[in-house]
Amino acid sequence: MPYNLDARARRVATKADLIAQKSAWRKNSCDNFGDFMLVDPSTNSVVAGFRYDMTAEEVITFCTDDPVSVDA
Repeated sequence: MPYNLDARARRVATKADLIAQKSAWRKNSCDNFGDFMLVDPSTNSVVAGFRYDMTAEEVITFCTDDPVSVDA
């Protein structure tokens, strides 16, 4: 996955008042898939991607309601 798409996902989440956390620890374990989790910083609770299972495209779509074009 391109780095710029990861950075874009983080920027879009920040604009939506969320934090996009990415984990690479033990990819493909039973409860951590190594992608993104969205956290609400005001309550420190997970909003989506409870198992670090959201791709960058899913984060962008969740935060903007716009489908993502990889070419963009």
